[in-house]
Amino acid sequence: SFLHMGHVKNYSIGDTIARYKRMNGFNVLYPMGFDAFGLPAENAAIKDGTHPKKYTEKAIVQIKKGMQSLGLSYDWSREISTCDPDYYKWNQWLFLRMLEKGIVYRKKAPVNWCPSCKTVLANEEVVDGKCWRCDNEVEMKQLEQWFVRITKYAEELLRGLDGLDWPQRVKELQRNWIGKSEGVKVLFPVKGSDKVLEVFTTRVDTIYGATFVACSLQHEFVSEFVRDTRYEKKYNEMLKEISASEKLDVEKEKKGFFTGKYAVHPLTNQEIPIYAGTFVVGDYGTGAVMGVPAHDTRDWDFAKKHKIEVKEVVKPIKNEHDSLKSAYIGEGKLINSDAFNGLDSETAKNRIEELLRKKGVGGKTIEYKLRDWLISRQRYWGTPIPVVYCKSCGVVPVPEKDLPVLLPENVKFGGKGNPLAGNDKFVKTKCPCCNEEAKRETDTMATFFDSSWYFLRYCSPKSHDIFDRKNVEYWMPIDQYIGGIEHAVLHLMYARFFTKFLKDLGWVTFDEPFTRLFNQGIVHKDGKRMSKSKGNAITPEEISGKYGIDSARFFLLFVAGADKDMEWDEHGIEGSFRIVQKFMALVDRVGGAGDDALDHKLNITLEKMQEAYERFEFNKGLVAFAELVNHLHGLKEVPKHVLESCILMVYPVIPHIAEEMWSKMGHEVLVAQHEWPKIDKSKIDDKFELIEKAQESVISDINNIIKLLREKRDVEAKKVYLYVLPNEIGNYNSEHLSKHAGLSVQVFAVNDKEKYDPQGKSSRAKPGRPAIYVE
Repeated sequence: SFLHMGHVKNYSIGDTIARYKRMNGFNVLYPMGFDAFGLPAENAAIKDGTHPKKYTEKAIVQIKKGMQSLGLSYDWSREISTCDPDYYKWNQWLFLRMLEKGIVYRKKAPVNWCPSCKTVLANEEVVDGKCWRCDNEVEMKQLEQWFVRITKYAEELLRGLDGLDWPQRVKELQRNWIGKSEGVKVLFPVKGSDKVLEVFTTRVDTIYGATFVACSLQHEFVSEFVRDTRYEKKYNEMLKEISASEKLDVEKEKKGFFTGKYAVHPLTNQEIPIYAGTFVVGDYGTGAVMGVPAHDTRDWDFAKKHKIEVKEVVKPIKNEHDSLKSAYIGEGKLINSDAFNGLDSETAKNRIEELLRKKGVGGKTIEYKLRDWLISRQRYWGTPIPVVYCKSCGVVPVPEKDLPVLLPENVKFGGKGNPLAGNDKFVKTKCPCCNEEAKRETDTMATFFDSSWYFLRYCSPKSHDIFDRKNVEYWMPIDQYIGGIEHAVLHLMYARFFTKFLKDLGWVTFDEPFTRLFNQGIVHKDGKRMSKSKGNAITPEEISGKYGIDSARFFLLFVAGADKDMEWDEHGIEGSFRIVQKFMALVDRVGGAGDDALDHKLNITLEKMQEAYERFEFNKGLVAFAELVNHLHGLKEVPKHVLESCILMVYPVIPHIAEEMWSKMGHEVLVAQHEWPKIDKSKIDDKFELIEKAQESVISDINNIIKLLREKRDVEAKKVYLYVLPNEIGNYNSEHLSKHAGLSVQVFAVNDKEKYDPQGKSSRAKPGRPAIYVE
């Protein structure tokens, strides 16, 4: 099975809400499809010795069968698969629209390159700096890659978060990922060259303390600086040491080297050395920083290691900092800063920025951590990029009428390079402009491209356009998105970007795809996240055979909050199974009319269940439901209207059992077609809650007395007599108390002349606290 109980939990949440909303009169679009392209599928197919297409199609059949066995109420008529040409044609259409608008472009970028397999590796395929397949050292290589200019939408993506009903932690993750910073761009000319290094800083007040410039190893200038020089060997060694999969952080050793080049300080005209350093992140800011060791911890460490000058330019107001021992990173008064000496940091920032602007060597700017999105994959199993390369015409987009550019099926997987590149039938083509010989692009698209707009296709999966606009306007934006926290940034960010782009094209009128977001908790087993790869997966088939899939659905929503992580527990599902069995047994006890107390209990439970569905707090509702089932289990007869309401209220969670019980009660119309039961608030009376609490309290007192007699006096109780105030006599049911105490309990009013009270205990009775005598 491809599915395990973690999947079942997630799908059960969505299915429960879909069924509940339908019962409440909503028109619900609840589709399912398969994100079927990508690296995992291709690698699994190669390992299995089958073609990715056959492997994927077989997997979809199995997964779909598993989903249907869970009783998920998907609209299968809307099923889509991203590896279907009818779907990926529109990936290509979107790519061409982005190319037209300048949102898609090509540039050189570093990639993980395995020289043995002659292929580009994704970050997850690099294990300890080595290729996952052949275990050879991975290098970094600059290749022409396709990018999506998502940074153009950075501010919109940031602002749009404010109006979303999403968990705060997800919004914060996206804000941090976008990473807006206001600062100053400073231009450092490279000595003996027409090149200029752009540096971004939020502390321009420290500019006079800049004693070096540091570039990331991936900076486009670095490879040119060192080419054919004695520094090139060091550069290549360091590239091997840090593959693109390695996340560099401030805690790492400050590795780097002098590039042999110097920059000219824009305000002092001093020549300062240009270094390449691992502590400079290539995909943040400009990929270059001004090194101010006296006022930045990373710069300090790097300067000390490489014996670079340290120049102090900001003094703390209280002068408690020892400038010889560490960097002072706070603000203060400027020193050693020419005309700006004596100014406080804040004033100096504004004045220095003005000077840089006047001299044409800098100015205020906003930078984002968000980088443009690299979508090139040198792999087979993905959407072909609809571009050809012509010697005369250059990069030429494939005409829309020729879409889709089909992925050829006849390819060889030898583990060496991209199979598409070796397929002459695919590669060789004619230029759409001049009809001369041309070559197709052999890169395929990252699968996040596929999954960034699928929700729009669901609205009209057979449309001859990318989607039918009327249907999209009716269904979108999505009212409720359910997904794991692992999608918090990439998938959700890309989907938001695509929606905003399509709005700019005039294809949609809204600019946010998911109005409300819910993150389900993770299912663990043996302390680890449940997964096939960890060998701790519990499959639906295993559970269904023992307990039935509805018991599993009940357990997964009953045991913990839907947004909380949970540990899989066999004993827990056995408990849920017993509750479900008790409930099913009630069908054989239908009869009687009930009373006001039972109607109160029914309606208060209905209210709790409704609130639970609305708030995604299923566990709270199911606890109340289980209490009602236990109460009904203790009755000789269960009124028909009560059991019917119980079936209806729990149907979204256990649909198979609910339908079976409903049918046994003589109904021909399915529960699925029935409305949510109406709550009669006039039947809800707090006095019944007080009565129940009073009885529970007395049962607890009786059991404690019985226990004390057994343990302290070695006496077994035979009978219990209860004495209550006359106005409270209706609060205590002799039969109910006897059942829960496990022996006969007789109830008397304190003024009852016929009461049995040999020790005069009745005089001790108080309001809400009956007196008890045990024989």
